Order: sequence, then C-alpha cells, then structure tokens
Amino acid sequence: MTSHPLLEADHLVLGAARVEHRVVDGVSLALQRGERVGIVGESGSGKSMLMRAVIGLLPPGIVKLGGSIAFDGRDMDTLAPGDMRALRGAGIGLIFQEPMTSLNPAMRIGKQMEEGLALHRSMDAASRRTAIVSMLERVGIANPEEAMNAYPHEFSGGMRQRIMIASVMLLEPALLIADEPTTALDAVVQRDVLELLRDLVKERGTAMVLISHDMAMVAQYTDRLLVMQKGACVEEGRTQDLLSAPRHDYTKKLLSALPRRGPERTIATDQPIASVKDLTLSYGQGRNAKPVLHGVDLDINPGEIVALVGGSGSGKTTLGRVIAGLLKPNDGGMTFRGQQISRKNYDDYRANCQMIFQDPYSSLDPRMRIRDIVAAPLRHEKKSTRAERRIRVDEVLLEVGLGPEFADRFPHQLSGGQRQRVAIGRAIARHPDLVIADEAVSALDLTVKAQILRLMARLQEEHGFACLFISHDLGVVEQIADRVIVMHKGRIEEQGTKAAIFDNPRSDYTKRLLSAVPALIPTRDGGVSLEWRSSSAALQAAI
Repeated sequence: MTSHPLLEADHLVLGAARVEHRVVDGVSLALQRGERVGIVGESGSGKSMLMRAVIGLLPPGIVKLGGSIAFDGRDMDTLAPGDMRALRGAGIGLIFQEPMTSLNPAMRIGKQMEEGLALHRSMDAASRRTAIVSMLERVGIANPEEAMNAYPHEFSGGMRQRIMIASVMLLEPALLIADEPTTALDAVVQRDVLELLRDLVKERGTAMVLISHDMAMVAQYTDRLLVMQKGACVEEGRTQDLLSAPRHDYTKKLLSALPRRGPERTIATDQPIASVKDLTLSYGQGRNAKPVLHGVDLDINPGEIVALVGGSGSGKTTLGRVIAGLLKPNDGGMTFRGQQISRKNYDDYRANCQMIFQDPYSSLDPRMRIRDIVAAPLRHEKKSTRAERRIRVDEVLLEVGLGPEFADRFPHQLSGGQRQRVAIGRAIARHPDLVIADEAVSALDLTVKAQILRLMARLQEEHGFACLFISHDLGVVEQIADRVIVMHKGRIEEQGTKAAIFDNPRSDYTKRLLSAVPALIPTRDGGVSLEWRSSSAALQAAI
C-alpha cells in the first residue's frame, strides 16, 4: 500500500518567463486517492492554470518558475514526452468546460472514444466497441450503437457532456480534473451530469478535482475546498466547515456575492408593453418541421422584470428572439405598446426592443472600437448629430461603470465583465422600453455576476424599462425577478411571483427544477450552509 499522495504540488509557481508576472504563486496541494477536492475563485485567480500544469498543458509563454509536481510518487519534471503522453488520459483525465469545442466536430462519436482505448489499452476492435457501448449506456445515452455513428452536433449540450465524461472515464484514470463541467447546462441537466460524475468516480475509486465558481456545486460534490485569489491559495479546509465559517476576507467576499432573494415590487398591469398571443413556431418545413413553441401567451408590463426559466430546449431563448423581432413565428399575434406590430410601426418597435446576448465576446464586433459598438443603435436617430451621439456614448459608458477612457479600446482588450457592461450599454443607449437579456450573466464568476446584476437593477430602476430575463440560474432569478415564468417543451408550465413559484410550485416540472438546485442559507459567521429547496424550512429561511 502506498503512503504518498496521488497528486502533490509543492510551492508551485507559474508565470511568464520574460516578465515578472505570476499566475500561480506558491500553491501547495496534496490529493489522496478517491478524494474529491474543489477549487474556487474569480476568473484569473489561477485555478485552471494550476491544473493545466499538472497535466502538462500550460499555454505558450507560461512556464513553471518554481516548486514541484508529483503524480503517484513520480516527479512530473523527470517524465519524458512519451511518458507524459501515456499519463494523459490513462492516468489523469480532463473534462473541459465546453464539450462542443473539445469534441472533434468532424469525427463520429465512436471513433473519437476509440482513440483513447487504442492508444492506452491492449484491446482488439471488438472489445473496444463493447467497452464503448457499455460506457455510453452507463452515462445514459439512448441507443448507444446509433450514438457511436453520430456526430457531436447531433446531441444536446447535456448529452455532449455525458459523452465527454464517458470518453474520459472509459480509460479509468486515477485522477479526474473537471474544469467548469456544467457551466452552460440548465439546473436539471447539471444535477444529472454531476450525479453521474460522482457515481462514476466513486465506483472506480477515482480522485477528482472540481474547478468551479458555482458554490452550490462544490458544496454538494466535494470533500475539501481550496479558495484561490490572484494566484495564491488564501484558504483551505473541509468543504462544509469552510463554507459555513470562512476565515479569510476574500472567501467571505465570494460568499456575500451569492444571489439573495430580492424584495417583492408592485407592478402596474393596466397596459402591457409587449404581448404575445397563441404564438407558435417550428424550425424546418414540411415533414422535417420541429415544433418549438406551442401556443404561448405572455404579457410583459412596463417596468417589470419577467424571468423566463426552463431546461435546455424548452423554447425560452426562441421565445425571446421572437419577441425581439429576430425570428418570425409561424402563427400568433404580437403587440407592442398596445398596437399590433406591422410594417408601419416595425422600425419603432425594433428600436425600442433591445437584446443582450449570453456571450458578449461573440456578440460584439471584434473590429469595432467600444465607442462605435455603443453608438451603433444611435445611427438610426436621424435628428441627432455626430457630436450629440458622441456625448451620449460617453454618458452610457459612465452609466455602465466604464467611463470614456474605454471608448477607443477593442473588445479583446476588456475582461468578460467589462464586455458584458458594453453589451448592456449598447442595449440601453436609445432608452428602450423593453430589454431582453438572454443568459446575460451565466458565463461570469460570482463577484462579477453580482456587479452586473446590481448594474442592471440600477439601470432598470433609473430608466424604467421592462426586462425579459432568460436564465437557467434560479438563484439569480430569485434575486432579480418580479414575476417568474416556467417553460417546458415549448409551453408555459406555470407563472407567478417569486414567492409563489419558489415557495409553492404547482407544476411537477417546476418542483423537479427547484429540487435540482440546493439553497445556500447564510450563516451567522458570514458563510453559507447547504439545504435543499424541497425543504419548506430551507425555503422559508432563504426569504
């Protein structure tokens, strides 16, 4: 029996070789066999870089400046390139954040999964196929024989992540590194994937490092927790103990940024700003048509924040795009400011209905400066001069917390949170009556998410626009929404106030959705304790 840890990093220092900049600064970590460790921290804290050093996948320009890494008693610096390649996959498995980019879009699923077995296991083709089919069944893929012949784009995000997990666990690694494995997944799929991951590592005695900014996830699925800030480990301990009574100010800051239920507001319901009636939409035509929306009715009142929640494929983003005028429905009526939308008032409707997309990096033109991006909606104001538009852009940049000094930068020169502020600024530049935010904070870490939510709440209060807030983050919805609408399979399951939906859900689907997300209840010591939303006591304590 071995006495040494499975993985041991001793005062590890990573940084740029030519400049004095450390991305990991003296971090030590000892991971035992079968142990589950979580690493949390803001973007740029060094948590992903730490694990990339373990598997030898540091980006160009970043090198190890000091310290050591040992895996199963072997110094990683002494391994030849061939030994390191043999270790990846068979000894250490890595699950990336986005399976669509880590799976080869040009290769069938079976071929991709077979590569690892052919490289690391002495098995014939028939045995490899049997093992792949068995693992695909284990991770819940229906018709695994057919799935092997399919391509990644033919699966949903949750199914692709299951396939990624199957590919990694097929080789039975001693250590699994999961880097934000469920960021883009809805609550139900997220829980299913994590339960699967937990069961697989438990069955095989695999150690796991879970990198995440989701505190509820690490609270539920890890035994020990490391908190990283600016490349250093500022606090470490048993997960439940650390979260319930944090010692370091930075840990307390992270936990204080968790969403909390906001106060109920009274919203006038005399005349909706936007309404859809019996809305239907299908993708494709004829026999290949796929119905997405089935007779949806929805009102959005002036100044109201309506949250639209539901699983992936429920139709919530499609509904948002229809309301924004980006998709044309097959049937149904839509009114804006009480008038049926027609060619006569279409320009006014589109100018006063703006959208904030999920990923600002892909929705902001990389060739345009920030000033021009924010000014884009103002170009349609025929009566405004160039000088007036320039003044308005500077005002908007100040409103979203950036300032005129950002005006001449390009999107790649900004952080993720700053880019999202630009996207918000572009949306509010013309003082619209309705803003549609599609997963506007899902890709942000805790503290940046809290900043953006405060910004949106302040702007909404100052300008009075209505907001359709599309999200799978129920904690965020509980904080920001006035009314919650639950969608499932293209239909509205139920709707009501936050108290009605979160405390007394009627629909079985809503109950399932809420049960997939634990509630993090504040403690007297500035921390949180893990409770399940299905517990009435936990729900009342969260209010």
